[in-house]
Amino acid sequence: MSLKGYDTIAFLSSGTPEAEAALARLSALYGNASPEGADVVVALGGDGLMLQSLHRFMGANKPIYGMNRGSVGFLMNEYHEEGLRERIAAAQSSIVRPLIMEATTVDGRKETARAINEVSLLRQSFQAAKMRISIDGTERLGELVADGVLVATPAGSTAYNLSANGPILPLDAPLMALTPISAFRPRRWRGALLPDKATVSIEILEADKRPVAAVADHFETRDVARVDIRMDHGTGLVLLHDPGHSLDERILREQFGY
Repeated sequence: MSLKGYDTIAFLSSGTPEAEAALARLSALYGNASPEGADVVVALGGDGLMLQSLHRFMGANKPIYGMNRGSVGFLMNEYHEEGLRERIAAAQSSIVRPLIMEATTVDGRKETARAINEVSLLRQSFQAAKMRISIDGTERLGELVADGVLVATPAGSTAYNLSANGPILPLDAPLMALTPISAFRPRRWRGALLPDKATVSIEILEADKRPVAAVADHFETRDVARVDIRMDHGTGLVLLHDPGHSLDERILREQFGY
């Protein structure tokens, strides 16, 4: 049966007992193609597996439809085994663009990684981090003393960014959220909303005394001296959600607390 071009499905499991049981049942019902050759990937797990799947197929233009076999499942659809092909064919697509993190360590090593949710800079020791923040080459904050700071995408604005009291962004907003984490100085700085074409540069002050790690989703680089962050407009990741439960709708609901 061909529906909307989704002839072959690849199932991925998070490895939990619930996800593995679902994998066995769904494979028996619909078959299980290789992920690289499938028309659509169905991720069985929680938001962690969805992020892993999006990273794995970044640049492959492969739509991913998640079904919740984890805990929160903000990025996932409800789990139902019946009529899966019809659900996928009727699903609404959301395009998510990642951030690019370019980090330089104290010893001169360079690391590049992408983040779907956020790039966060976090203190590595008992001492607060000291950071200088520039936007497009212009210094905007000479010294931020804090546990850290993060830059979030609209898709990631409801994750760590929201926990740090950052703003929730509509999915199609051409913005990034720059949010401090437990700021000590300046006390009243609550962050900034930036155009998604901006480049955020963060220099670590007293890096030897106050070491800082940079984290792009699950990829961590320790002892950084400088981090540059920008949106990757050339990469679009496709998430599929059931009608009425799109990522746009979920983010909107978060703004009203339900």
